[in-house]
Amino acid sequence: MHCLPDRVAAAARAAPDRIAFVDGERRIGYGEFWRQCHAFAAALRARGLGQGDRVAVLLPNRIEAAVVVYGCWLAGGIAVPLNAQARARDFEPWLRHSGASHLVHEAGNADVAAALAALDAPPVAWALQPHQPIPCAVAGDPHERPGVEETGKLQPAMPALILYTSGTTGAPKGVTLSHGNLLANAQAVVDYLALEAGDSVLGLLPFYYAYGASVLHTHLLAGARMVLAPNLLFPHLLMELVASERITGLSGVPSTFALLLDRVELSGYDLSSLRYLTQAGGAMSQALTRRLRTALPGPKLFVMYGQTEATSRLTWLPPERLDDKPGSVGIPLDGVSLRIVREGGEEAPIGTEGEVHVRGPNVMQGYWNAPEATAAVLHDGWLRTGDLGRLDADGFLYLAGRRSDMIKTGAHRVHPSDIEEVIAEVAGVVDSAVVGIDDDTLGQVVKAFVVMDPPPRDDALGRTDMAIRAHCRARLAPYKIPRHIEFVDALPRTASGKVRRVALSQPQATAA
Repeated sequence: MHCLPDRVAAAARAAPDRIAFVDGERRIGYGEFWRQCHAFAAALRARGLGQGDRVAVLLPNRIEAAVVVYGCWLAGGIAVPLNAQARARDFEPWLRHSGASHLVHEAGNADVAAALAALDAPPVAWALQPHQPIPCAVAGDPHERPGVEETGKLQPAMPALILYTSGTTGAPKGVTLSHGNLLANAQAVVDYLALEAGDSVLGLLPFYYAYGASVLHTHLLAGARMVLAPNLLFPHLLMELVASERITGLSGVPSTFALLLDRVELSGYDLSSLRYLTQAGGAMSQALTRRLRTALPGPKLFVMYGQTEATSRLTWLPPERLDDKPGSVGIPLDGVSLRIVREGGEEAPIGTEGEVHVRGPNVMQGYWNAPEATAAVLHDGWLRTGDLGRLDADGFLYLAGRRSDMIKTGAHRVHPSDIEEVIAEVAGVVDSAVVGIDDDTLGQVVKAFVVMDPPPRDDALGRTDMAIRAHCRARLAPYKIPRHIEFVDALPRTASGKVRRVALSQPQATAA
């Protein structure tokens, strides 16, 4: 059993009636879930899907998002989950770059329609109704063996998943993960969380992000239950769900826990079923960590670190070491090696900062159709993470910042150039730079520095600000819209002309 589908098939055979997903009023057992995966695989093949063809998945968290991914694998395809909150200007380059031959999306999505219309050879489109199963998968007996061959043809080295990590400006970066990558990551997480079939998790994190995908696959691997949650707009309803469903695990990014602590009186709910909490997706402040542990002293808190290029997870901090290793993101997963490398390429001594390099069975195959970008980060099996950090004498990793410009806002990753390209479309804008600035709730929020000609008068600043925001709102996903806009005379640049984003992100810096 060397691939995730093999393990899920075994769980479905062993306990077909055990609940795999709770999605609002809908519940589906492992047997029915696996039957629907096979039915969708057969439908894909009937509509021309070949070995290695890509299936784009543009769905919010729902049962069918998992059915499509596993059905794609059973049919021999490569799944390409896309950010369901993005817009047409994002979808078109992703679809074009991945060469997706099939696209599964929710009906009535105008941005999908616009993206498809812009393609010379659009993929076969499958439009699903909200809260409804895939039509080709609705009938059948979950206890019968499906009429599609089992998973034996899948091999660990075969590409399984392409995850796009940043924006669409220039060449999209599609992290290509193999079946072996996915199983190695999932098994390691199952082991340190001690996940079992009796566990259940509140599914808040989108499946189209590496962290959310990891939560999905680890719980299916363990034969556990996923209770899908709509969003964080009504956090008290989420806590009611934890209590009523007796959920044992809650996974989130720092902003998830900040919102819960700020908006919900957690002591008012029976959360005694919670066994563990996991946190990744950016550093969580020590103050927030203390607040969370005080509010929820029962469950164990697992602080983690990872990258999409490493199938989500690289290190974890054992909960019992939170107090004596404050600020650390922990130790490597089983099978993962870490080293800290200085600018000159030599390995850094213990306690000295450098770039974090990693190696292990979870490290990606490379970027899809991007050999130069792949060669820039993969060397002799080692992945250059772009993160700065140090190792202590006990082998615990401490991060010291990022070398890249990527903005982490909540659970989202934002490339500045995506926003800069849109701001440049506004009349009068001659230059702009976007950075992430610290935020207690979201970790970072987007701030734009804008140069205009002529510069806006003081009495027109408000109208100009509103015009830029309105244009961004029409073209970008909500989390990409700048929270702050500052008008400046010029942007700080290096001698080679590159924008000095570090100077812009420092509170004391000025743009002049």
